[in-house]
Amino acid sequence: MNQQLTIQEILFQSIRSKLAPNLSFVHELSELLEISYDSAYRRIRGEKELTLEEMKTICFRYEISVDALFNFQSNHVIFNSLAIGENGFNIENWLQSLLGAIKRIHASKQREIIYAAKDIPVFYYFEFPEIAAFKIYFWNKALIPASGYENKTLTLEAPEGLYETGRQLLSHYIKIPTTEIWSEETISSVLRQIEYCYVSGFFKQTDDVFRLCDVLEAWLNHVQSQAEQGVQYLHGNSPEGIENSFKLFHNEVLVTDNTILVKTDGQKTCYNTYNVINQLITTNPVFCDQVENSLRNLMRNSTMISGTSAKERYRFFNSLHDKVKALRTRIERLN
Repeated sequence: MNQQLTIQEILFQSIRSKLAPNLSFVHELSELLEISYDSAYRRIRGEKELTLEEMKTICFRYEISVDALFNFQSNHVIFNSLAIGENGFNIENWLQSLLGAIKRIHASKQREIIYAAKDIPVFYYFEFPEIAAFKIYFWNKALIPASGYENKTLTLEAPEGLYETGRQLLSHYIKIPTTEIWSEETISSVLRQIEYCYVSGFFKQTDDVFRLCDVLEAWLNHVQSQAEQGVQYLHGNSPEGIENSFKLFHNEVLVTDNTILVKTDGQKTCYNTYNVINQLITTNPVFCDQVENSLRNLMRNSTMISGTSAKERYRFFNSLHDKVKALRTRIERLN
């Protein structure tokens, strides 16, 4: 009896950490379980135990790991999946799901993100509309065969609704204390995608590929400025924020995938990317601890290039600029 009540309390505590401050927990529980406010209050106070079906409904709705809830110490880990193209789940659904998650992180009292970036962190795609337009086109073209992009040409005009959602995503991300781990290959994926689209004849206007290179150079300058200032801020704005809230590491060897670890008010969540941008998400404490230990070790074997490390920072970003210039040269030779 006491064991179950303790589990019930842990469950409700986890839900409260996920709810936006303006939402009523009692109302949410009442609506979800289709019970009265009085019944919801009795469950919250521990006067009435949740049934297994109620617990299942709650865990699915709030993406809570049963392993974490019961503190199972096993090698079996339960993940929630965000897979574009499955069951009508499209780019808009994916962005809205990420926006809901980043809002919950931002609303937490204690919050931290550690991002091992094999590719450009997804939030940055919305720093410039041209990059957002390219990525939205590429995602639809490559990941969703029935998206209507089969015969569509590429322009650098981002769909307004998706771009606005992405800007909201970025505006919340830059306000959260963040550590990013990059390698010299972090920018390579988007450069390969641009070259592929150009060679395949997807660009409506040839000049747009050079315009995209110009924007990438401006974006790299902006990230370099963020690293120098130790804060994240929107391009074109003043660098304002909590000092040293943005840390950037350069790892020369081992950033093998896109992994995001989020810490909010004592709870950890891990996001693992697969198939370009699809995500597997878990709050399993054993798995999240393993990931955090791995990321901390990766940082120890990396060079911090934010703050005062000017020489290493210039060297690193110059190498990324060289990659963009090399792409520009290859495309010019094809004309």
